[in-house]
Amino acid sequence: MIKNTFWIRTLGIAGILGGIILFAGDLLFYYDAVGDSFKGNMAKSSDMRIILSAITALFATWFYLLGLIPVYQAFQPSSKSARNTIIISFAAILTAYGVIHGAYVAIATSSKLSAQYNLDLEQATTLASEVNRILRLFVYPFFAVLSFVFIREVWQRKSLYPRWIIFFFPLIPFPLLSILRRVLTGCPKIVFTGGFFNLILILFFATSTVALWNLSLTKD
Repeated sequence: MIKNTFWIRTLGIAGILGGIILFAGDLLFYYDAVGDSFKGNMAKSSDMRIILSAITALFATWFYLLGLIPVYQAFQPSSKSARNTIIISFAAILTAYGVIHGAYVAIATSSKLSAQYNLDLEQATTLASEVNRILRLFVYPFFAVLSFVFIREVWQRKSLYPRWIIFFFPLIPFPLLSILRRVLTGCPKIVFTGGFFNLILILFFATSTVALWNLSLTKD
């Protein structure tokens, strides 16, 4: 159990940095000033952008996992089983997300090859896209368990978090993604929908850090 306020805050900021790094990695894959096709944009990405994007997945995952240490601290009032369920589920999701991001390298390289050799884009990326889809299926059960236990424990005041943190837990803003996909076009669509999960994780780790930061100040 970490009692040093400095480390609680520093590790919380590490979680924020994880989100920023992987969001930058998303932009390296997708971003184009005029294109609004994810695969089309990846087909135009340079080799260096794809390499750098893959590297961000490794460092972002490390920072994300460090950011879970203050979350574990926040659930000290909970039962051991609830606390471990939350952290194991969260860690499984963040690790899987790093792997999924890395798997986008296959989609990006397939997209580039399709453009280079004038192949059908969708057909060329079919296998890589299917692998990516299957990897995502393993995340959903962990996300369901995490959401149920996290929200229950916070609502029943069995954590050091205030109840308002529930509004910033990833499950709550996640439905906005479908709305953004419908209303956004062009560059904004690529930026906000391509990196959406990282953006809501940045929001969560930022609000988590603020909540624990203020709580720690009152107890120092």
